[in-house]
Amino acid sequence: PTRVARPLPKTLTGEQTALLLAAPDRSTPRGRRDAALLEVLYASGLRIGEALALRPGDVDLARGGVRVRGKGGKERLVPIGAEAQHWLERYLAEARPVLARGAAERRANPTALFLGASGEPWTRQQFWARLKVLAAVAGIDPAKVTPHGLRHSFATHLLNHGADLRVVQMLLGHSSLSTTQIYTHVAREGLKRLHAAHHPRG
Repeated sequence: PTRVARPLPKTLTGEQTALLLAAPDRSTPRGRRDAALLEVLYASGLRIGEALALRPGDVDLARGGVRVRGKGGKERLVPIGAEAQHWLERYLAEARPVLARGAAERRANPTALFLGASGEPWTRQQFWARLKVLAAVAGIDPAKVTPHGLRHSFATHLLNHGADLRVVQMLLGHSSLSTTQIYTHVAREGLKRLHAAHHPRG
């Protein structure tokens, strides 16, 4: 029997990713929240559910990472890099306290790291809608941008730049290497397209 090929995940090019990360208006509290979450998602490859479940205490700035509870309650420390760390620090210092005021007025104590405009924990649906707006600002077809697509882009860009598959597996929190291997197909497709575009006999 012929094997049905799994559809390749949607990924953004490096250039599209840079445009998307630059889309939030970083002069406003909500824009700083958007920037911090996008930078963290792309820097870490977290699932959107994992990122939205983070609490301020999960941010370990001294070690440059975030503590994540993944599938099956397994905890892992995921590095986030200097740019994401910078925007996370600014969000925590300058934007989250402003967003949390709405919750304080309702005598609620927000425990989530990423908050909505009135201090409630930000939801997947709210982030999904915001991501579509930011994609349009970046000049990218919103249909091509999904929260999971950022995770795919993280993994694919790492592999394209020579990262070891097992390292990518650990960062993504996959229990099986076979789950991570889908990304080698994505990376291979990208290399094929590069070859066809730039090789004289492509």
